Amino acid sequence: MTVQWSWARFDDLGVHALHDALALRCRVFILEQGPYQDPDGADKHAWHLLGRAQPQGPLLATLRVVDPGVNYAEPSIGRVVCAPEARGSGLGRALVAEGLAQCQRVWPGRPVRISAQAHLQRLYGSLGFATVSDPYLEDNIPHVEMLWSPQPQA
Repeated sequence: MTVQWSWARFDDLGVHALHDALALRCRVFILEQGPYQDPDGADKHAWHLLGRAQPQGPLLATLRVVDPGVNYAEPSIGRVVCAPEARGSGLGRALVAEGLAQCQRVWPGRPVRISAQAHLQRLYGSLGFATVSDPYLEDNIPHVEMLWSPQPQA
């Protein structure tokens, strides 16, 4: 699947892209996984990555990267979501890989932290994240903190 990525700060998303991102997050995080407060103050202090198969097509995937010092000392990837109809296509892996690439453009050489749903540790591990915490509950779902560190340049 070919995806066109857009990467923007909260203030630069535009109302339509913001609506699409929040609607997809609601569809998965609230309707599938149970109620919790999804839009939060961190959205305003983040870059947002959106993926579509066509420029004006439906949003298939999104994540946010919260600035260092807001949630963690490092930049942190969160609200990682793929539309149910796109699951199993490798889009989730491509989404996180693109998020990491964008992090390195904005914060070169900085590690990146994620609060990952525990059942996704293998996926994130395959992208270079290492588990750095014991499991904990977040919104009644087991999570672990994971840290990605850039490889030293040879």
